[in-house]
Amino acid sequence: MTSVLSDAHNFSVHELNLNVINRAPSNGDPLSDLASHIAPGALHDSAERCDAPKCLPETRVAVQGEIYSWIVHGDPDPNPAQKMVKIKWVTGPAGTGKSAIMGSVADTCKQDGVPAVTFFFSASASPDRRRKTAFIPTLAYQLAEHLPALKDPVAQAIRDKPLLFTKNLRVQMEALILTPLRRVTVESKVPGVVLIDGVDECEAEQFFDSHVSPVSPRAGESIERTKDQDQLEILEVLREAALDPAFPFRIVIASRPEHEKYNPNADIILFLQAKFSIIRRRYNLSPSWPSQEILDILLDQASGQFIYPATVIRYITTSRHGSPQTLLDQVLKVKPSSGTNPFSHLDAFYTHILQSAPNPILAVKWLWTIWGRTPPLSGRSYRITTENPAAFIVNRLLQTDNGDAEYVLGDLHSLIDVPPSDDLETPYRPYHKSLYDFLESEDRCGPIYVGQMQFLEFLWGRFFDICSHKGLPASRPLDQQKFLHFFFNLELPYHSWFTSRLNFAPSSVDWWASGCVSHSDNGIWRMFYFVHWECHWYRCNPTCKLWRNSILRHCKKADWEVPTRMQLFRSRFDKNLDLVFKRKDVVTNLDLT
Repeated sequence: MTSVLSDAHNFSVHELNLNVINRAPSNGDPLSDLASHIAPGALHDSAERCDAPKCLPETRVAVQGEIYSWIVHGDPDPNPAQKMVKIKWVTGPAGTGKSAIMGSVADTCKQDGVPAVTFFFSASASPDRRRKTAFIPTLAYQLAEHLPALKDPVAQAIRDKPLLFTKNLRVQMEALILTPLRRVTVESKVPGVVLIDGVDECEAEQFFDSHVSPVSPRAGESIERTKDQDQLEILEVLREAALDPAFPFRIVIASRPEHEKYNPNADIILFLQAKFSIIRRRYNLSPSWPSQEILDILLDQASGQFIYPATVIRYITTSRHGSPQTLLDQVLKVKPSSGTNPFSHLDAFYTHILQSAPNPILAVKWLWTIWGRTPPLSGRSYRITTENPAAFIVNRLLQTDNGDAEYVLGDLHSLIDVPPSDDLETPYRPYHKSLYDFLESEDRCGPIYVGQMQFLEFLWGRFFDICSHKGLPASRPLDQQKFLHFFFNLELPYHSWFTSRLNFAPSSVDWWASGCVSHSDNGIWRMFYFVHWECHWYRCNPTCKLWRNSILRHCKKADWEVPTRMQLFRSRFDKNLDLVFKRKDVVTNLDLT
């Protein structure tokens, strides 16, 4: 990452009030088209981030102060011949509080009137915060809000290039940000900053479905774009912006993995003291509880990671089993099997919490489903949904009996935010990505490890159960439609025993095909491919015939365009052949070559 930005210097921040050199005519709100392509949840003060961590008063003061001072005043490059550095990194391992620091710095900028453009990536948030798609439009929209003279040039760029939002980040950066900035002049001494958090949590953007099989159809050939490529693209366009004299803002990027130069121990102690003070007042405990010795033990076990004390506090305040003293004693009794890495105490504590669940393995399977991804296999993980569904939808997918969600997750409130049972809108929210770093490593989580194949057997099993029963017990129509839309748009990867489990009754197959035609563009051709994968060229197995005939029949009934007889015949010899299913004006291609 650092090599990408090795030349990001030689520029000083100039002035920010703008005079338009050329103004494009405006039609209503010039940013209305742009607004529909942004990620609203990625802004630092969005409703989606209302519960995001912030630094407690008097904590992380040094690092916040240095960042803010650099934003306002800059600092000279160590080489006296150079000018001002325009990019600063905030780095540290998972759990060290980078997002809290960035959120607090953004708040300070807002309070002091310093223009701040923000994008908070998050692997556990809404889809547009997990990917790069909305990155440049979101930055451009905020820049135009801070610098109103940019609105018309940005709107004109969108009118000139209607397909601009489908282009790569470099093209978008040039058209939506750099070119409009070159059309204005800079005249103010007010500094500004672009704050980018969690670049390492940005996932790969896939432009065609590459999840149909854990193995590429061509041996040894990957058909997926990697997250490293997308993260590198983000850093490259930020570097280009920083090197462009027209770009007036400094840039702060927070990411893993380098070691922080600030010692967080003093801030961790302040955090613990503040939180234990709240617990003392709530339960009327002694002012001396807990002792300084215990605070020192917790500080040592944190190993500089804020996520450890944060999880300890949540465990004490949310657990259903014991008083604060009893729960604190349990925390102190948890010992790692080895102390060779800074996460050993966190790993041991995660293990303790998960093993307190009635069925730890089932709990881990639920957690992966909530995360929306499969556990990785040989470094490769698959996203199973593009949505961030409400908790009640996940419950309906995974529950075999009413009340299963409370049974499975009731003891895990220190790891995941669980909405009330009557809340039909809010999703589950894991508190920190470090939980999934732990769960994906068999070495770290040991007896509670769930591998990719084990997880897929569980999830496909629920899929098969729902199909064989032709849905779930009746619920309110709107709730049922929300669930069915989610269900038919699941993107479950192919599994080796897949076809052997599809021997359903014809009525169940018809239920699936009819529902999928109504709810999903991609589900139809994915299943059409899946059921045929194990067939011989000279004969399809009975299961394939049943499913394909049902799919074709329901697509024709819904007035879809379907593959011709000749295309279907050719696909028996070439399973990678493009097959087109067309719903009105939407064309879906099955292209696996």
